[in-house]
Amino acid sequence: MAAPKPVTAMNRGKLKIFSGNANPHLTEEICRELGMEAGHAAVKQFSDGEIYLQVQENVRGADVFVVQPTCTPVDRNLMELLLMMDALKRASAERITAVLPYYGYARQDRKDKPRVPISAKLVASMIELAGADRVLALDLHAAQIQGFFEVPVDNLFAAPVMIDYFKPRRPEHLTVVSPDAGGVERARAFAKRLHAPLAIIDKRREEANVAEVMHIIGRVKDRNCLIVDDLIDTAGTLVKATDALLDKGATSVMACATHAVLSGPAVERIAKSRLKEVVLCNSIPLSEAAQKCAKIRQLSVGPLLATAIQSIHEETSISILFH
Repeated sequence: MAAPKPVTAMNRGKLKIFSGNANPHLTEEICRELGMEAGHAAVKQFSDGEIYLQVQENVRGADVFVVQPTCTPVDRNLMELLLMMDALKRASAERITAVLPYYGYARQDRKDKPRVPISAKLVASMIELAGADRVLALDLHAAQIQGFFEVPVDNLFAAPVMIDYFKPRRPEHLTVVSPDAGGVERARAFAKRLHAPLAIIDKRREEANVAEVMHIIGRVKDRNCLIVDDLIDTAGTLVKATDALLDKGATSVMACATHAVLSGPAVERIAKSRLKEVVLCNSIPLSEAAQKCAKIRQLSVGPLLATAIQSIHEETSISILFH
């Protein structure tokens, strides 16, 4: 696939941001940060479930960003993203960037059993085929997903947003905890920034959404623990990890994650758990039940994404956002 065309001086001012129905509030926040209005598009659904989409303004020669997390309902939101990019491409947009605050199917990134698809790769191919010239993602579940694309991918991290929240609230005797071996690198970065030791929970996953906590590596007795993860789905792993830490003598347990998937009984489990607080980002909109949960607090990644969009549009470095 040919490299995306650079934004020239002639069309540098033609920045447009569109949104599907997945998280319009985040798109509005990004646009407020940039001092502009979101693009106008009609996205409707026919009675048989088919999606109707029409871009309702001129985008010829524009540098267009489509903000659409592929969260629940995953397939509908993914289809909206694909159709919008196809419409923009056919309307002669100069460059299209798919902004994916949450990348659905990211956990299916390899063949771990016989005769299963690599769904994350298939989704990447679909996004490219629909017209994406580049991708702006946030905390991909697996870093290698960047290699599934043939177009440039910027994978931002919400860690700076989280750390800015926790630094002034940092409890004494803090230990940062990775809920599994795969998240050690993420948790270690948190621990370094918060000047705290690291602990790891060793677990064995018997099947999807079912995890059994085995044992804890590191000192947690008489420590205030902060579990760091990229997403919370059913919260089963999180609650079991919390119980394991407290049973090993931890003073308290908090948790933070970028993506509030919160499917099934997640909110109820968090509400009934011994967790002190769960801090999440608005990459995915919170359900009404999650908004009412006293233990859940939401932080915004709008300014982070807005800065990245501006840098991509102006062809300047975004490396500062990774610190």
